[in-house]
Amino acid sequence: MSKIVYADNAATTFLSKHALEAMMPFLTDQPGNASTVYAYGRAAKRAVEDARSKVAAAIGAKPEEVYFTSGGTESDNWAIKGVVELRKNKGKHIISTEIEHHAVQHTLQYLEKQGYEVTYLKVDQYGNISLDDLRAAIRPDTILITVMTANNEIGTILPIAEIGAIAQEKGILFHTDAVQAVGHIPVNVSEMNVDLLSLSGHKFKGPKGTGALYMKKGLRLPALLQGGGQERGVRSGTENVPGIVGLGAALEEATANLGESMKRLAAMREKLVKGLTAIPYTRLTGDPVHRLPGIASFVFECVEGESMVLLLDQNGICGSSGSACSSGSLDPSHVLMAIGLPHEIAHGSLRLSLNEDNTEEDIDYLLEKIPPVIERLRAMSPLWEDKMAGIAAAAAAK
Repeated sequence: MSKIVYADNAATTFLSKHALEAMMPFLTDQPGNASTVYAYGRAAKRAVEDARSKVAAAIGAKPEEVYFTSGGTESDNWAIKGVVELRKNKGKHIISTEIEHHAVQHTLQYLEKQGYEVTYLKVDQYGNISLDDLRAAIRPDTILITVMTANNEIGTILPIAEIGAIAQEKGILFHTDAVQAVGHIPVNVSEMNVDLLSLSGHKFKGPKGTGALYMKKGLRLPALLQGGGQERGVRSGTENVPGIVGLGAALEEATANLGESMKRLAAMREKLVKGLTAIPYTRLTGDPVHRLPGIASFVFECVEGESMVLLLDQNGICGSSGSACSSGSLDPSHVLMAIGLPHEIAHGSLRLSLNEDNTEEDIDYLLEKIPPVIERLRAMSPLWEDKMAGIAAAAAAK
C-alpha cells in the first residue's frame, strides 16, 4: 500500500505533537496527584488549573465554569441526568432532536424508562430543526432542551443561539453536545445562550478519555460520581493530569488559527464534494452551507456501506459509513433515516472527515480511488442491475 489517507477525523484524531509534549512531564517525572499538598501535587494542580483556563478561553467561559470529565459521553450524561435531578420537582418533560449522538439519545431513552417524556423534534432533509416546532413543543413541565451544536455524521450546524434564546425566554435549562464543534468552529457559550456544553479532547487532537462540561455560573448540578470530592466537589475521581494537560494544549492549538484553518478545510471539502457528487446517483447529505468545514457525507445508491469502507481501506483510505459509534450494527444510521433517506439508500453512506493535517494531495487521492470502488461495488449489485434495467426500459418506452 503506497499511501494512507486518514479521513475519519470525526471519529477520532491523531494526538498532536504539541499536546504530547505538554503531557510528557506528567507521564514521566511529574507523577503528582493534584489533590496532594507537597511539591509534586502542587505542580499537578497548577497544570490542571492552567488547562482549565485554556479550555475556558477557547469557549468564552470563566475557568470556574469548566469541569473536567472522561469525555463527551460522561459530559452528556452528567448534564442531562443532573438537570433531571435538579429540576425533578418542576416536571418530567425534555425536548431534543431525532439526530442526537447516542450519548444523548440513549441517555434520554433510559430516562423514558424511568417515566420521563421526551419530545424528539423532527429535522428537515438537511438535518435542521424548525424553531416554530421547538416553541410548540415547550410545555409548563419542560425542564431541559438538549440539542447538538453540529451533527457528527452529516456535519449540519444547528441554530444553537436561537434555540438558547428561546430556552432563556421560557426559563428552561439548555444543554448542547458540542463534541464535534469545539476546536472546529467558533464556540462562545455566552453568544450561544447555553447553560451546559459538552466537549471531548480526542476530536481536536487531544488525548482519548478526556473531556469537559461547561456549567454556567450559578448553576450547580448534582454530582454524577461520589467519592473524594475533586472538581470542586461535583466530579469525584483522581484527576487525569496528563490527559487534562493534553486536552488544554490541544484545544489552545486548535483555536489559535481557527479562521484560517476553517477556510482551508472548507475549500478542500468543496473540492471533494464537487468531485464525488459527479458520480451518478450520488448525493451530499447535510446542510450544503451551514456545515462543519471538515465533514463531507455522501450516499451512493446501490452500494453497501460496510463493503465500501473495507474496499477503501484496501486502497489506504480511512473513512466511515455513518457514525463510528454505530459500527457493527446492521441498521442504517438513525440520522440518515431522520433526514428522510430510504432504508436502502441510507445503507450506502460514506463520511469523510478532514482536519488540518490533510493535504490537497489527499483530496486528489480520494478523488482518484473512490469512484472505481463505487463502480466495482455497483457492478456486483443486483440492485444496480435492476435500476439500470428500469432506466433503460423507461427510456425505451418514451
